[in-house]
Amino acid sequence: MTSPRRDVRPTRDFYLALERQLPAERGPAGQPSRADFQFHELVPIFTTFATSWDALPRLVPGREDYRVLVVRGVLLRAISVIGQLAPDGAIELVDIELDTTWPEDDDGDVDEEAGS
Repeated sequence: MTSPRRDVRPTRDFYLALERQLPAERGPAGQPSRADFQFHELVPIFTTFATSWDALPRLVPGREDYRVLVVRGVLLRAISVIGQLAPDGAIELVDIELDTTWPEDDDGDVDEEAGS
């Protein structure tokens, strides 16, 4: 049985968290901007919350109204989004955490380490 499709709406806090973590413009090494993130990552996140709410892990045991989505992004290594079920049945995206480390920020390449 599939979950009903729910409305999804990001909150002001969600967008403030996004603004704190990504710049308005692309970085010098091509790091994504907020607009890049919204274009490439946001629609799949909205879709997952809209269609798979019941399948997402609960953020807090015993609290059915909070769920978390952790995914690998197109532009970012990891994206964590917290959603809350609102009284009207919509999903409100209340927080977002992004892994904004870029390959040149690493001490070593994961593939090189695995091969040694």
